Amino acid sequence: MQVLNIETVKQQLTMTMAIEAIEDLLQVQHKNPSWVKTPERLVIATHKDSDKHQTGSHLTMPSVVFDGSAEYAVVKLVTICPDNPARNKPTTVATITVSDTATGETLAFMDGIYVTQVRTAALSGVATKYMANPDSKTVAVVGTGGMAYEQLNAVLTVCPNITEVTLWNRTTDKAHDFKAAFERDYSQWDVTLTVCDTVEEAVKEADVINLATRATKGLFEVEQIKANAHINAVGAYQPNMKEVSDSVIESSAYVVIDDLEGGKHEAGGLIQAHDNTDCDWQWNKLSGQLIDLVSGELKVETGGDSKGITLFKSVGAASFDAAVALKIALAAKRDQLGQAVAL
Repeated sequence: MQVLNIETVKQQLTMTMAIEAIEDLLQVQHKNPSWVKTPERLVIATHKDSDKHQTGSHLTMPSVVFDGSAEYAVVKLVTICPDNPARNKPTTVATITVSDTATGETLAFMDGIYVTQVRTAALSGVATKYMANPDSKTVAVVGTGGMAYEQLNAVLTVCPNITEVTLWNRTTDKAHDFKAAFERDYSQWDVTLTVCDTVEEAVKEADVINLATRATKGLFEVEQIKANAHINAVGAYQPNMKEVSDSVIESSAYVVIDDLEGGKHEAGGLIQAHDNTDCDWQWNKLSGQLIDLVSGELKVETGGDSKGITLFKSVGAASFDAAVALKIALAAKRDQLGQAVAL
């Protein structure tokens, strides 16, 4: 078994690799649905909101993937710790195991923090590739926590014409920290980053809007954004959370989710829109899932001003982690990466 720490994972995993891994998985799943088995993940709430702790959660996320020649079991264990930023630790902490189901041999045990960040971002990258105007010039980053770095990296990977990035965070200092860190660590992108005082200022001219927050109500209304903006919403991961307002959801020409089964339990914005009798959006108006975009069953006209608002909601699924982690694990076994440990 190869043990891979976060630095080794970072050396192996690129955004392009993650995007390709997810697209390949969805193509396989479309052609051979039985090759990918992903039961509903187990979510356990941790702590009660108090002066000492914010409510977090622990998730167990298994998946079994057959690639046409061999089958693998991939399990991710995640603990979401909202108090961690104050401890200078990531909010999402994770580990991943990859096993060969024929022999039961564990091929790799790896840190899952970076895998989670990159695969979550890569989902936004895939959605942006198929739903955003390819000539997009401006992206807004709303919520500048740990997930936001790779989410922006993913959008820039698929929309190379972007030159302007606007930033907003409830705590302005963290937006400035994001700006400095992104300019330092992602210097391959020739973009201008501007910190905005209000979310309205950040999103008003954005062609693409990235959301990654724990908000409990919509952050902006439909009249405050461009009529053909594309939105990637990866925050608001519990039913009581909401970062996309009902006015945006019901006005969107296309609403796509990565995993419908998980979304009906966890996609707070869509759940609340569906339950709101004053909102003209129901689950039966969902345009489709990410697999429909990649397979070509759902086509979005992305060019021109008339495409309308497009919305991608991500809740994540173990199969996406499996696709990315499996590539790393097989490379680790082949090249003896990390530390070899005998069980």
